[in-house]
Amino acid sequence: MNLRTHNGLARDADQMTRHLSDRVLQSAHEAVDSTRDLAQHALDSADSAVRRARGRIDPALEDIASNAQKLAHRSLDLASQTGARAQQTLRQCAAVTERYVADQPVRAILIAAAAGAVIAALAMVTASSARKRRESAHRSY
Repeated sequence: MNLRTHNGLARDADQMTRHLSDRVLQSAHEAVDSTRDLAQHALDSADSAVRRARGRIDPALEDIASNAQKLAHRSLDLASQTGARAQQTLRQCAAVTERYVADQPVRAILIAAAAGAVIAALAMVTASSARKRRESAHRSY
């Protein structure tokens, strides 16, 4: 093999190597571009899904907040009405009691004394049993 043939083969090999490396580089660029496009598509899809979900969630949250506010107003109204009814009932009981005491003062005093005696007896029984429990507990230690 002569020098000229050898130089020609070397040149051909060099050109072929450059051509192959250019093609490998081009393939790498295409792979990067393709990967970038796929990633962008995935991000766009995720963003779209998040926007759709938010579009469904936001109205639901507004409905929940509105219903909670309505329930709170109804509860306040009901509590106010119940308080007003309780005050009215208490006034009626007080009026009936005043009339009873005015009409029958002796009987009212006897009823009050009996109620006081019952309350005092209950208080004494409760205090006595509490004292016995304490003493029993103290002895067991």
